[in-house]
Amino acid sequence: MNSKRLPLCLALLACLGTASAIAQTSSVSDAQIAQIVVTANSIDIDNGNIALKQSKTPSVDEFANLMIKDHTAVNKNAVALVTKLGVKPEPSGTSTSLKSDADKEQAKLRGLKGAEFDRAYLQNEVAYHTQVLGAISDVLIPNAKNAELKQMLVDVKPAFQAHLDHAKQALAALDKH
Repeated sequence: MNSKRLPLCLALLACLGTASAIAQTSSVSDAQIAQIVVTANSIDIDNGNIALKQSKTPSVDEFANLMIKDHTAVNKNAVALVTKLGVKPEPSGTSTSLKSDADKEQAKLRGLKGAEFDRAYLQNEVAYHTQVLGAISDVLIPNAKNAELKQMLVDVKPAFQAHLDHAKQALAALDKH
């Protein structure tokens, strides 16, 4: 196995615990979906803020700023929608697991610097967006009862795919250096 690919494989394996927790959640309520959405977006906002502090690479900073901007907008829209619908976000095993796993990953990222940080951050972003896309498709959209909530999930899915593609491209560019 290519030694540059090993850390990515390890990052993807680290996400399997959370991904399996999401996959095992066969039924979630709209209130739990709302909390999962807010949690997932808040995690990526936090990851982006860590990147802005730890990275000195312009392309990584650009990606981090995009994550902060886009995920802040999604959270704002999600909160506005659930407020309008009268849905109070409710914690679930999935939202709790997402946060717990993110806390561990963020602690690891805070301990890294330079190129090592950049690579680990982007590998995490690839793994995280892959995981969230799977959750949106396999759990959140199929379980959303409210049509507006379901549509919001459908509408944000392409942005998550674009983030995944962007993270992969940024990682590939780092691997060329």
